[in-house]
Amino acid sequence: MNNRISIYHKPTCSKCRATLALLKESGQEFDAVNYYEVPLTIERLRELIEKLDLPVSDLLRSDEPLARSLKLAERQLSDDELIKIMVENPDLIQRPIVVRDDEAVLCRPPENIMKLL
Repeated sequence: MNNRISIYHKPTCSKCRATLALLKESGQEFDAVNYYEVPLTIERLRELIEKLDLPVSDLLRSDEPLARSLKLAERQLSDDELIKIMVENPDLIQRPIVVRDDEAVLCRPPENIMKLL
């Protein structure tokens, strides 16, 4: 098991920056993955969702203009279809996601990181 923490984030996201600050303050070593530079694969996003133990739809940023323009709320999409859409459009993924071993948390609010520290 790898006890190292990984954070999947978007650098311009305020919640991501706040979570990164909490991680730095904790003194824990961690890997920061900007999923705009290192895109998530369908398989990796599926793994993260499994570790989060959330429905796929809970990871969708349905308030994003792109989600509205794609009319995602009006469509009956399977989990696989939603995952594919999120991988192709990373702005639609809730963030940040922090992982340690087989656990993951969505750090909205950033203080959720404490569950893994």
